[in-house]
Amino acid sequence: TDIFILQQCCTNNLEFMKAALRFLFTLPLCAALVFTGCDDDPKKENVPELITQVKLTFTPLTAGSTVVVTATDPDGSGPQSLVVDGPIMLTQSTTYDLSIELINGLLDPSDDGYDITAEINEEADEHQFFFRFSSGVFESPTGTGNIKDNPSTPIGAINYLDEDSNGRPLGLLTRWVTDNVEVSGKSFRIILKHQPGLKSETSTSLDGETDLDITFVLVVYLS
Repeated sequence: TDIFILQQCCTNNLEFMKAALRFLFTLPLCAALVFTGCDDDPKKENVPELITQVKLTFTPLTAGSTVVVTATDPDGSGPQSLVVDGPIMLTQSTTYDLSIELINGLLDPSDDGYDITAEINEEADEHQFFFRFSSGVFESPTGTGNIKDNPSTPIGAINYLDEDSNGRPLGLLTRWVTDNVEVSGKSFRIILKHQPGLKSETSTSLDGETDLDITFVLVVYLS
């Protein structure tokens, strides 16, 4: 009887050791499968651009002076934290091409990521500028712009002069014609949206992440 019990104990211990060895050999394989699975399914990040300075340059197509206004957010704390240095002063009945420049001043000018304008151009199929302005200021575009505050907000056309590889508007370059008016205290708002995988013929300012949201005071005076 004692011999039989000893044999059973040995047999049980042997089976336990075999099971333990199988587990130890299988564990690294399971871990490898888990990590490989994570690597095979990366999720694209939708990270807002870090912008510390915005420069708007209104260049008249005929006579008149170039108008430059800037807005700064030295610590890059957020898309609505930029401080405007002064109003946009345009002359009546004048056609302007507006170019927008963006930088990340927290980096050195030689660093990648300093020139946000270049990044926006490179990722044009993921970005779009949207605009809203006071009515009665521009002869073209008419209306009040294409920023939507909610899904039911009507939008108008913008004179985009640039586009992405899919032929959709970008907005680093636009055209504006002031009306034959003299006004002050009006507003000119710009929103830059980051829309990877979302930008389409029907996407709006409600889609994607907001990289920039800033409102300038707008003045049109007699030439």
